[in-house]
Amino acid sequence: QVPLVESGGGLVQTGGSLRLSCAASGRPFSNYAMGWFRQAPGKEREFVVAISWSGGVTRYADSVKGRFTISRDNAKNTVYLQMNSLKPDDTAVYYCAARSGPLVATMASYDYWGQGTQVTVSS
Repeated sequence: QVPLVESGGGLVQTGGSLRLSCAASGRPFSNYAMGWFRQAPGKEREFVVAISWSGGVTRYADSVKGRFTISRDNAKNTVYLQMNSLKPDDTAVYYCAARSGPLVATMASYDYWGQGTQVTVSS
């Protein structure tokens, strides 16, 4: 098991910024690729961004490219999602996830999930 706990969500105005954190415990964090997904009300969960175990490779959904930045600190067992220029369409519950192996964008490929943190962007 790799328990994951997200934090940092909240309410922000359009154009604002938030920084999400996902803290992991249990097995060595550096063994896992990490991803962020989000689920808006009435919609399916979707891929946002992922990062390789080393942090050297990242992949972003087109909708967040240039606005969101993922990073990780393996010494702190934490992955971060810096979200800038937020839009109302970014409103969702954001989940972090972990998988053993290369980063992928496929939700079903992730083995461990956090409980989610709410991000609300007001217009």
